[in-house]
Amino acid sequence: MLTLGGKKVLLGISGSIAAYKSALLVRSLIKKGAEVKVVLTPSATDFVTATTLSTLSKNPVSSSFTEIKDGQDNSEWNNHVELSLWADLIIIAPATSNTISSMASARCDNLLLACYLSAKCPVYVAPSMDLDMYKHPSNQENLNKLKSFGNIILESENGDLASGLKGKGRMMEPENIIKYLIKDLNNEHLLKGKSILISAGPT
Repeated sequence: MLTLGGKKVLLGISGSIAAYKSALLVRSLIKKGAEVKVVLTPSATDFVTATTLSTLSKNPVSSSFTEIKDGQDNSEWNNHVELSLWADLIIIAPATSNTISSMASARCDNLLLACYLSAKCPVYVAPSMDLDMYKHPSNQENLNKLKSFGNIILESENGDLASGLKGKGRMMEPENIIKYLIKDLNNEHLLKGKSILISAGPT
């Protein structure tokens, strides 16, 4: 059975109603053998709690550049470069239109964006928004720009949306994200362990 054993995953969560699915994603990643750390945007904390994600991931959850630890007077800096270098891959799920726009334009006004801009590993982006927002030319342009940077877009799915409408814009379901990751990472290593004979001669 294919797993994510040994992979270090940095999960970024932005402020979307789909953030509730991220708790399921954390649990699924860990079941597949990954180590997970979570970074929340400030608006994501309106939808999901750091306590829940910390409990599931068994790692501290970060949501700002600095935070007070254990009631101390001095704040502690969350090193975005250190977080990015730790990760074997970054998943931003859900990725709102605002976060996608910031990523495309290198706007860096929160910890998650700083981690993204410092990343040297593969970055997977799972858009989540209403169907008209998703289809808007400016959003599609930003998604295409992220693709041109080498990011992998986890395509939104069709279905019921929080607005009551139906259409494309739902965040890819956690189980489908896991399947995609395993397939994609496995394809990277198709030749691993293979013995190859190269024959060359006069033509």
